[in-house]
Amino acid sequence: MQMSNGLRLGLLFFLLAFGGCGTAPERDARDVGVSLPSHWTGIHETSPAVSEHWVDAFADPALSALVQESLAGNYDLKAAAARVDAAREQARIDGAGRWPQLFFAPGYERARVRSAGLGSTEFGAFETLFTLDWELDVWGRIRAFQEGSIQAAAATEADFHAARLSLAARTAQAYFELAEARLQAEVAERSIEDRRIIVDLVRGRFARGLARGLDLRLALTDLANAEAQLAAARNRVQIVTRLLEVLLGRYPAADLTTKASLPGPPAPVPAGMPSELLGRRPDLIAAFDRLRAADFRVESAQKALLPRIALTATGGTRSPALTELVDPRAAVWNVAMGLLQALFTGGRLKGEIRLNRALAEEALNLYKNTALNAFREVEQSLAAEEWLRDQERALREAVEQTEASRKLAVYAYRHGFIEILTLLDSYRSTLNAQSAHLAVKRQLLSNRIELYLALGGGV
Repeated sequence: MQMSNGLRLGLLFFLLAFGGCGTAPERDARDVGVSLPSHWTGIHETSPAVSEHWVDAFADPALSALVQESLAGNYDLKAAAARVDAAREQARIDGAGRWPQLFFAPGYERARVRSAGLGSTEFGAFETLFTLDWELDVWGRIRAFQEGSIQAAAATEADFHAARLSLAARTAQAYFELAEARLQAEVAERSIEDRRIIVDLVRGRFARGLARGLDLRLALTDLANAEAQLAAARNRVQIVTRLLEVLLGRYPAADLTTKASLPGPPAPVPAGMPSELLGRRPDLIAAFDRLRAADFRVESAQKALLPRIALTATGGTRSPALTELVDPRAAVWNVAMGLLQALFTGGRLKGEIRLNRALAEEALNLYKNTALNAFREVEQSLAAEEWLRDQERALREAVEQTEASRKLAVYAYRHGFIEILTLLDSYRSTLNAQSAHLAVKRQLLSNRIELYLALGGGV
């Protein structure tokens, strides 16, 4: 079919007048609203980026095995992977309009025609028709909409990588939390053994008339409190065990066996430069991809104001006899090209432009806020590690001092130099110091994992 000169001139006019309008703006991922320093405030020199296999830094084969099991069996992660597949297919669907839509429509028609005074005539016809609809995307409206969907799919894929990293971190943290809970239970068990020794000591002194009945009651009360703490510690063990089993994709039967130890944190982590975070952290990549998706949807909404050019074609065969459908003389066809220009839509098209611009502005500010929070998390974890190390050293010293004071208190009580309350307080101080020391050792490990997570380290 030959295109008329007038139609060619009209298309050329529209291409020159509108073809370049409404394109998505160029974005720079480094535009986060603030100037970025050359190094982190907690590190006064640049270093290589964080390792892609940070779990191995703990040198714990059991931990590495559990992390790999969670990545393979966790159902939340499998759901996130399915969302990636769905987003990719949605992008394919949104771009389908750029291509001709061809349909096959076979059918049979039976009709009766009545004529005044001549009776009626009845006839039937078979048909095998093909229909083609094609909107010529001369302005790129459909292409821009598809690009928005492609960017949204990329954001969903980045979300999957963020979920994968988060799952590895939560598994590692739960692993060390379980180790701490078991060690806390062991401390509580040893404390009960010590309290029973004290009860026997006070009971013997009471039998010899060297201690009051009140002393024995206080010792028994202290033993009961220690037994309550042990019950709470054991309950914590089963809670954390079931949580970890769910992360692994197992039934929460609380039968997971892992060693009860809290290693020291690995060597200082290479943090890289702040600007590197923008291209490494999955949540930042996802936020920037969503900003680009919003930009393309603004472009598509703007180009919806331009005329739409559509090609429609119908072809096939039609015959009263089914056997004659293959006869070329029964062929019929029709081709039409049309132009559709919106004149009045009640403000819908302009409203869609303003809506998508507002969504793009929202995506821009969400990206900047996500970036600032990402920098905060890194700086916070770097600073916390220093303070947690100081706290761990102080509590280690406190454990040593309370151990020594407890032994002295037992000797002093045996010889009548101190009251029972002083002895019991020394035992409580020892238990509290040991418990606090275990907690801060686990916090050091959890903070290191948070730092790996904040830096976007891979697994």
